Amino acid sequence: MFNRFIYKFVLSVLVTFGIPGVTLAQSNTIVRGIVTDSLSGSPLQFASIYFKGGRGVISNKDGSFTLETSNMKFKKIEASYAGYKTVEFSISPGVDQSLNIALVLADDDNTVVVTSKRRIKYSNKNNPAVELIRKVLEHRDENRMGGYDALQYELYEKMIVSLTEKPKITEKKLLNKFSFVFDGEDTTSFEGKKLIPMYMEEKLSDIYRQKDPTRRKEYIKGEKKVNLGEFIDSRGVSQYLSRMYEDVDIYQGSISLMSNQFLSPISQLAPTFYQFYIRDTIEENGQQFVKLYFTPRNTNDLLFRGTMYITTDGRYAVAKVDMTVSKNINLNWVKDLKISQRFEKTDNDKFILTQSNVLAEFALTKGSKGSIVGERALSFKDILINKPAPDSVFRGQEVVNVENDASQTDAYWNENRHVPLSTAQSQVYANIDSLQKMPSFRRLMDWATVLLAGYKAFGPVEVGPVNTFYSFNPVEGFRGRLGGRTTPKFSESLYFEGYLAYGFKDEKFKYSGSASYSFNKKSIYTFPQNFVRATYQFDTQIPGQELQFVSEDNFLLSFKRGVNDKWLYNRTSKFEYINEFGKGLRYTLMFKHTGQTPALVDSNGIAKSGGIRYLNVHGVDTSFINKLTISEVSLELRWAPREQFYQGKTYRTPIFNKYPIFTLGYTQGIKGLFGSDYSYSKLNFRMFKRFYLTTLGYSDVVIEGAKVFGTVPFPLLSVHRANQTYAYQLNSYNLMNFMEFVSDQSVAVNIDHNFGGFIFNKIPLLKRLKLREVASFKLLYGSLSDKNNPANNADLMPFPFTYQKTGSTITGFERNTYGLGSTPYIEASIGIANIFKLFRVDAVRRFTYLDNPNVPEWGIRTRVKFDF
Repeated sequence: MFNRFIYKFVLSVLVTFGIPGVTLAQSNTIVRGIVTDSLSGSPLQFASIYFKGGRGVISNKDGSFTLETSNMKFKKIEASYAGYKTVEFSISPGVDQSLNIALVLADDDNTVVVTSKRRIKYSNKNNPAVELIRKVLEHRDENRMGGYDALQYELYEKMIVSLTEKPKITEKKLLNKFSFVFDGEDTTSFEGKKLIPMYMEEKLSDIYRQKDPTRRKEYIKGEKKVNLGEFIDSRGVSQYLSRMYEDVDIYQGSISLMSNQFLSPISQLAPTFYQFYIRDTIEENGQQFVKLYFTPRNTNDLLFRGTMYITTDGRYAVAKVDMTVSKNINLNWVKDLKISQRFEKTDNDKFILTQSNVLAEFALTKGSKGSIVGERALSFKDILINKPAPDSVFRGQEVVNVENDASQTDAYWNENRHVPLSTAQSQVYANIDSLQKMPSFRRLMDWATVLLAGYKAFGPVEVGPVNTFYSFNPVEGFRGRLGGRTTPKFSESLYFEGYLAYGFKDEKFKYSGSASYSFNKKSIYTFPQNFVRATYQFDTQIPGQELQFVSEDNFLLSFKRGVNDKWLYNRTSKFEYINEFGKGLRYTLMFKHTGQTPALVDSNGIAKSGGIRYLNVHGVDTSFINKLTISEVSLELRWAPREQFYQGKTYRTPIFNKYPIFTLGYTQGIKGLFGSDYSYSKLNFRMFKRFYLTTLGYSDVVIEGAKVFGTVPFPLLSVHRANQTYAYQLNSYNLMNFMEFVSDQSVAVNIDHNFGGFIFNKIPLLKRLKLREVASFKLLYGSLSDKNNPANNADLMPFPFTYQKTGSTITGFERNTYGLGSTPYIEASIGIANIFKLFRVDAVRRFTYLDNPNVPEWGIRTRVKFDF
């Protein structure tokens, strides 16, 4: 051992001082060669050659390979190829050597074939198909459309929604007059099915794209769509379909469809979630391709299966892809989904997308006979590569409409559409237009609107919404309400809206009336909004719920847990101007004058059952404040880039995408203006963003902040949104009591994550149920400065409290409202979604402020949501 030590020491000294002739250099093991077919001698591309027990390479298009390692332990290599016998060779470590390999077919006469029911275990290791997809990944950026320095093309887009069979209800005497709409059939779009087109839209555009800086410009030359009439938001339908059938880029790591993200087979994670197999090498038009089959490892995951054709010229580009989804996929209502894309060779020998088709079939159940088929087809022509457009082309808005009157004619579309329409498709425009003009159809849609939107039309007036006709609460008991509004039939510019309600317990009428003037002669509810409105209202309200995203005047939300005695009577006059304009920008200017009176108190200000008191305390003297008067002006800015939504009668249903939504608001209270009691300022900020995590689902993240400047009583502080219903509310704190917390500065983080079945899809019994895991985390951190804390400022009215009594004797009191302290409010939940494809159930846990009176630590909350 001592001799070995001396030897190493002397050797290291010689090397260190550079003694001539002494070197420790060590040669790598290098194996070069060609893989061929043993019978024909033809080179085999994509054969796997690897060190036994180590990594390897795949052969090039001429069958050549070079395998190298610095590890001297490898003394053997193996070569394999689909359909051939695997062979093994001995090699010399540390030597650069040549080795030509001739592979023998597995079904050669000299080969004994053994069959077995046992499935061969799939492995990524030494798999030529996996090596091939990794080569495609290496060349992904240079092959995708966004990889060109500049790109120009004409884009033709067609969207069609069809039925697979004529509805049987049209055979009824009442509806058989509508049957002409269902007479045309298209047998060319969906193999094995007859489609009856019901909706179609077409668009023809010139597209300009640039890589550095990244820019895109679209000039719409023609646009035509089926007119769905006043009962359905055609713009919303178009946006909803566009969100469901987004552009498919096979080179993207993830592909958005049906408001979900699918992992692309060309993704860094693809070898982990997919299995790949080389099926064949084929030749078309003098070009060789490898036919590569891919399939999900787990058929419940949001993955594809299908075939892609990859070039063998060293570019590893996709020339054709056809893919679908598994019948077991955790995707609601989708019976079938097919994607087909074709690429053509350009002058620079690259392959570029020229045709893309996405077709999805929807049904209530997999076995449903009747279904709906949606199809989006794209065609690219007149493609110019790497010929930059002038900067003037990209100025202004990203999308510009340059169509003229001729673009609405049949002659224009017959000449310019890239693909002719089928006979049934060409009739859909005229059929739906005729249907819209039929009085009987309009009456049918009128009653359907009552069921879906809650409004019934009577000429120029609509009555509703139906779900507010009856509700109840501790102040009013049973509450009846009747409301209505005018429509564009009354006036295209002037709109009136109002309601009358009556509480049978407090025996008071509540009412609201508003008048609006639209500057763009559109309904004040439709995009783009540009109107001024004046409103006068007297009604009940729970403090802190004015920013709520659901209406309390709703029967289902009348059911509440715990003590629900924090109510106000508000008498409000409001004047506002709302303007929406390009690029998702909107601003709201508002003046509001409010008189607040606590409810659930008698004429002397004494609470009937807890409730809110407005008290004026001076030492031992206490007086009751019957009303708080507030006058304020505010400005709110909202930016929602590339926002998409479906426009209902009085609401918008957001179609969330990857873009954030920002809201910034400023409010100024003015003391003395119309008797206002206080002067103060408020600043609010909100950011919403949906983060897509591909195989792990998506997260909805909300960040909020608020700051109150000035000295104000507790009703004018930030009263944090609470929820005492049994419904799970995304934007509220579900285990916080009404008016439990106030602050004059705060920041909040709300994360709601949907795993999309990532865990349940891998559990044998559960994956059949198509359940999805959900989790949420909500943190609210804030503080209350001494100047706004009644405990430190005797000039402020005290927080609400409840008297504790023994018989008729008051023995103490219990606080109900608290200022947020150094400890944040935290709640979280885990739950199961997609129960019966509709329901979500969460187990909610509250972690802080558990000593506050009447607060729950745990709760079960439900939510109804229609989702794919």
